Amino acid sequence: MRITFCCTDTKAQPWLEGLQAALPGAVVELWAAGSAPADYAVVWAPPQQFFDEQTGLKGIFNIGAGVDALMKLRLPPGVPVVRLDDAGMSVQMAEYVCHAVIRHFREFDAYEADSARGRWSYRKPRRRADFPVGVMGLGVLGERVSRALAQFDFPVLGWSRSAKVFDGVRCYSGEAGFQDFLAATRILVCLLPLTPETEGIMRQATLARLLPGAYVINVARGGHLVDEDLIALLDSGHLAGATLDVFRTEPLPAVHPFWAHPKITVTPHTSARTLRDESIAQIAGKIDALHKGAPIASLAGVVDLKQGY
Repeated sequence: MRITFCCTDTKAQPWLEGLQAALPGAVVELWAAGSAPADYAVVWAPPQQFFDEQTGLKGIFNIGAGVDALMKLRLPPGVPVVRLDDAGMSVQMAEYVCHAVIRHFREFDAYEADSARGRWSYRKPRRRADFPVGVMGLGVLGERVSRALAQFDFPVLGWSRSAKVFDGVRCYSGEAGFQDFLAATRILVCLLPLTPETEGIMRQATLARLLPGAYVINVARGGHLVDEDLIALLDSGHLAGATLDVFRTEPLPAVHPFWAHPKITVTPHTSARTLRDESIAQIAGKIDALHKGAPIASLAGVVDLKQGY
């Protein structure tokens, strides 16, 4: 069994050593142009040349949960693509989103500003019932985030393409339920996969449907958000603020207006980082199972290439 590793912006050696230790009978090597044909590929945002050369692959394993970068490429026909289905990311995402929601709800950002000016201040407590949180995307990450928010007694709504049922979460689905979901939401969390259907889903027409004084948290992909529409709604007062962890261009350019906007909190795509050891264990286990003849349908995280996630 031969495994080739092709991941941009990633230190290769620890991954190569980890995969080799987890699969001692395999040949694990870093891909370069002209490399020998491999059975399995472990990738993150590889170039098109990689797939043009590696035509004998039996499986493609993505080291992240999002596969939008792969969907832009010409993939080998009939080869399954498998993404990470958790590997320690869901608890990180729940931590991040709960922190952002609570920071806004408890007005800790305002207290921080007052503290910086040496001002002792007090604000009237808000009612959680007035701050329903709507989570767009109810996959592994969205479900974990929704359940975590419910532990803080926020009303939690969820929206997904297909119908889902979770205790403590009021679920909406499809186009029929989308407008009602938006109209009932005051804090919007985006955890959708990026597909042609979800590109720009957070735009003026949708964000304006949120309850007045709504707050936006984007931890999915920058392509979900129309930047100028967010700024316009913040400046009009319809939106109270936003926490953004993902952007159309990363790193976020120094001249981008998000940096200076007083109602926007920017973090550098750090809401849920890939945990190498957990990811290697998951990927190696799936490669081993597939190599031993397990049906692809038995693996978690298999991507539906028609849907893009």
